[in-house]
Amino acid sequence: MRIHRDDDRGQVAVEFLGMVPVILLTLALLWQVVLVGYTYTLAGNAADEAARAAAVGDDCQGAAVRHLDGAWRSGATASCSGPAGGMVTVVVRVRVPVLVPGVGGLFTVEGRTGAIWEGPTP
Repeated sequence: MRIHRDDDRGQVAVEFLGMVPVILLTLALLWQVVLVGYTYTLAGNAADEAARAAAVGDDCQGAAVRHLDGAWRSGATASCSGPAGGMVTVVVRVRVPVLVPGVGGLFTVEGRTGAIWEGPTP
């Protein structure tokens, strides 16, 4: 009996074509994880900058929005409170985009921080 090794010609191409959707889905999920992490970083940084501005009596919401990248600005909210007990607190909420910045939103992430009041005594 003679065994022909030519029967599996093109098998690698077929297997690769079968794996392409799995590879693309994996890459899309990894990219989405990167966007979630970046959104958390942006929200935290915007809250820090807004708290610094609020601590000296400047525009808190303006400082928060100014420190968000363009696609993350839409739908972002900043709430500032204080000076209560010598502290100002800031909460910045930003929507996580779906695969492309500026498109949709999966959920909202929150950056929260506080700073010591440095302005005039209220």
